[in-house]
Amino acid sequence: MPATKPTQLDEILKCGKDPVYFTNRYCKIAHPSKGLIPFATYPFQDDCMWQFKKNRFNIVLKSRQLGLSTITASYALWMAIFQREKNVLVIATKMLVAQNFVSKVKTMLKSLPPWLVIPTIINQSKTMVAFSNGSTIKAIGTSEDAGRSEALSLLIVDEAAFIRNFGELWKGLYPTLATGGSAIILSTPNGVGNQYHKLWVDAENGSSSFNAIKLPWDVHPERDEKWFESECRNMTKKQIAQELLCDFASSGDTFLNIEEMDKIRVQSRMPIESWGPDKGVWVWKYPIEGHKYVLTADVSRGDAADFSTVQVIDTDESEQVLEFKGKIPPDQFGILIYEIGIKYNKALVCPESNSYGYATITKLKDMGYPSLYVSDKRFSYAMDVPASKIGFTTNQNTKIQALTKLEEYLRTAKIKIYSSRLCDEFRTFMWFGDTARSQKGYNDDLIMALAISCTLFEPNLSVAGRSVNVHAAMIKAMVVNSKQTVPPPTLNPFSNGSSDKRFVSQPKYAGNLPPEFSWLFK
Repeated sequence: MPATKPTQLDEILKCGKDPVYFTNRYCKIAHPSKGLIPFATYPFQDDCMWQFKKNRFNIVLKSRQLGLSTITASYALWMAIFQREKNVLVIATKMLVAQNFVSKVKTMLKSLPPWLVIPTIINQSKTMVAFSNGSTIKAIGTSEDAGRSEALSLLIVDEAAFIRNFGELWKGLYPTLATGGSAIILSTPNGVGNQYHKLWVDAENGSSSFNAIKLPWDVHPERDEKWFESECRNMTKKQIAQELLCDFASSGDTFLNIEEMDKIRVQSRMPIESWGPDKGVWVWKYPIEGHKYVLTADVSRGDAADFSTVQVIDTDESEQVLEFKGKIPPDQFGILIYEIGIKYNKALVCPESNSYGYATITKLKDMGYPSLYVSDKRFSYAMDVPASKIGFTTNQNTKIQALTKLEEYLRTAKIKIYSSRLCDEFRTFMWFGDTARSQKGYNDDLIMALAISCTLFEPNLSVAGRSVNVHAAMIKAMVVNSKQTVPPPTLNPFSNGSSDKRFVSQPKYAGNLPPEFSWLFK
């Protein structure tokens, strides 16, 4: 410890210029088993503090237990002591977590030599420390108006992805930084589509002022593959993605798991034609004579946040052939549905009947559409069916039933989906308790139209299971025994069990055999 005033002054100047030097030289932290110990930082922690100092806005995507909250507490204390009139605000998932941040600050503050703390402490509590130089460090809760009246020098948001109303909070907090304030936003990932994810994506692709800092598990010098494997034994895939890998897509409680979403993404392709309002009708396949189609629709007002959507499924091939997404008045939507339905062999049309759907159904009835889905089995369409008995009524039970069917069909590859718009909706379609819906600010209208489709038809198993059966037949054909290596007689894998001589394997190959396959028939 410096003994003379000139030496102390040199140390004060060094600490005031360098938060890393200040932290490692003078700060102490409370260790759970060792008590109060010097804060000896790791290189990745030092780099974070330098980036905090260099960049006005920082967003950190981190693995768990890397000490980032403690590093940030040290940085906040450094700013408050060595700079005048700095207002530091800390927000976390719970008030108790925010208070714990202030507690770390106070532990470090008590460990400093008195001569290093130039300003005196004029006020302190569980949630705040105030200094005579006008600087304060304060923790507050996550109400929607949190921090709105503040003029902030530094905003720290801990575990931002887990703050339920962070999107609303950020709208109110960002203007408080307009006078030159800075921000440090920390979190492990919690799925895609939330405000933290948006900020990270914009930072990573360079479309915002945020500096992106990514810290997966292996930045810690004391962690190796053995440590990782040990940790993973007691964690689910979601926990591993969230706590260790910094993986947004696998970390949230999404309706579909990452593997299923990847399958849809790989399968998606550009439509062969786009037409209709704002080119919102996407066509992947034109109608085929003799094929049966179902057309389902999710109806919105036409001028609000939600969209009106259509899904057309070829039930013979169990695949998506057309989709519409757009904003259109319910009666005009009925005209569009009529046109699409007639083109696709007078498809069975089933709009959602709730709310604005009634106007769409009424329009279809007035136009005399020949094949509308009747929900009440006491009626047949030959009768004059009331509009209230047509379409799909959505409530909590029917929604869960429809989504359960949808998940089954996608998981077991019983239906082919080609839409990239639909794939995007699935990325932000999450489980919230016992129901599923899109995250705030996103839409699930295409998903709901497709879910209704899945309640109206059974997939053509001879088509959906085709690739599985082919693979099984190939494996069976390669079975070797002591008598022969040719495949035994095998039924046509597409014949649903019926015998077809064209597909029965022969004992010997009778045609011209390419030399590279000759070993198979020796």
